[in-house]
Amino acid sequence: MPLAACTSTPKDQPSQVTEQLGPKGAVPAGLDRFYGQPLTWGDCAPYATSGGAKSAFAVKTLQCARLTVPLDYAKPDGDTITIGVLRHKATDQDNRIGSLVMNPGGPGASGMEAAANLSQGAAQGELGKRFDFVGFDPRGIGASEPQVRCLTDKERDANREEDLEADGSPAGVAKQETEAKDFAGKCAQRTEHGDAMLANVGTRDVVKDMDVLRSALGDEKLSYLGYSYGTRIGSTYAEAFPKNVRAMVLDGALDPDQDSVESLVAQGQGFGKAFGQYASWCAARQDCALGANPAGATKAFQDLVRPLVHLPVTLTDGRKLTFGDATLAAIQALYSQQLWEPLNSGLNELKLGKGATLMALADQYNERDRSGRYATTQDAFTAIRCVDDPRVTDKNKILDAGRRYDEAAPFLDDGGPQGAALDSCAFWPVPNTSKPHEPTVGGLPPVLVVSTTNDPATPYDAGVNLAKAMKGSLLTYEGTQHTVFLQGIGCVDSAGTKYLVDGTVPPEGTRCTG
Repeated sequence: MPLAACTSTPKDQPSQVTEQLGPKGAVPAGLDRFYGQPLTWGDCAPYATSGGAKSAFAVKTLQCARLTVPLDYAKPDGDTITIGVLRHKATDQDNRIGSLVMNPGGPGASGMEAAANLSQGAAQGELGKRFDFVGFDPRGIGASEPQVRCLTDKERDANREEDLEADGSPAGVAKQETEAKDFAGKCAQRTEHGDAMLANVGTRDVVKDMDVLRSALGDEKLSYLGYSYGTRIGSTYAEAFPKNVRAMVLDGALDPDQDSVESLVAQGQGFGKAFGQYASWCAARQDCALGANPAGATKAFQDLVRPLVHLPVTLTDGRKLTFGDATLAAIQALYSQQLWEPLNSGLNELKLGKGATLMALADQYNERDRSGRYATTQDAFTAIRCVDDPRVTDKNKILDAGRRYDEAAPFLDDGGPQGAALDSCAFWPVPNTSKPHEPTVGGLPPVLVVSTTNDPATPYDAGVNLAKAMKGSLLTYEGTQHTVFLQGIGCVDSAGTKYLVDGTVPPEGTRCTG
């Protein structure tokens, strides 16, 4: 029988509640104790591992818990790890449908923060009334324990300042490869359980955790919202557990059949296209840092940032704005039109030999707070990518990818010789556990894929391909941003909400605009 029992806590602390709502649905052999485990919900503040999380988790209507899962699903009686989980309960419990589990992508971003932030905006809407908003930090990430840890804050600052990627000379390539090998070794040394954790941190294992979570939440079937890399979690879950899917919204899709090299080039095309949109927006302004002619924007941008390769700008705090940080600032700004204004301000500042605004944008991408502390997102990003995709060691392929990337996004070209450095994945201590492929999803209910025409990070065609592969419905948004559902675009939000509530997909060919 489901169990709900309050446990006593000090008067100044929110009460805890322990619920045992599982197991629900089929339980894989040997996993009974995980699928049927109780969850103890309480205050979210102790789960915060970053400044952003601390702020997001301060809302008193949120509850957090830890889910226990096997470190290695092939050894369910062996070591265990925990997954941080956050929920905002449905405001209309009489008409509650279930849980809406979500992941914001990365890989390496916090699902707990995503759920906390989305719940505040959508709590009074139809989804907030009908669903518990549930976010989890995938294994190795954020509040989940242990975290993947590779570099210290000082080491990451030093790597950014050294900016080795801007040097494609033979000596520069050798330095890059030494750094990549060092990074891989530190990940294995500094992450608890070492190689075993790194071997089991990929999407193959995340979706198994998500099915344990579904059961522990008391849901017979999963309702899921995945953004960006979260679409890969969604498609992988659908392939592994097709009978356990109720509904899925997959927004900002990764192409399921695209290898890491082709995905990188496609992303370059996305950034190049988005930069063109930014340049047109900027040219209409009297204060445009790139001038009044969009056709000259690439050269104007290069003229501003290329000198940083050899002469970084020193900030008032002693940090140095490098070419890598300046271009990363531009990439961060292209994810959302809301950041176009600060990008223009930062480029105008750069003309005056100042770099604080661009550095702030680069810090935002890297999740570095004002005290100099980094979230471990970038460590987790690499660790997951290295086991989700086969390693690339063919230097001719690396050179070709770099050339094609610069052609697709010329504003990011540093102007120097093209290098062919192996990345950290080439030196990774464990083999990959997955590879891109078209998912086999027979018997899956209709899914809804949302794709944006000028998405800078996950190009529109990737969503088209994912919808086709999953035999799902495609909703097109005409705009320039990365992901769109539940971000205030009425047409998209209405279609996605209707689908999640009653399973109705929008008519074929539906297109939304801002």
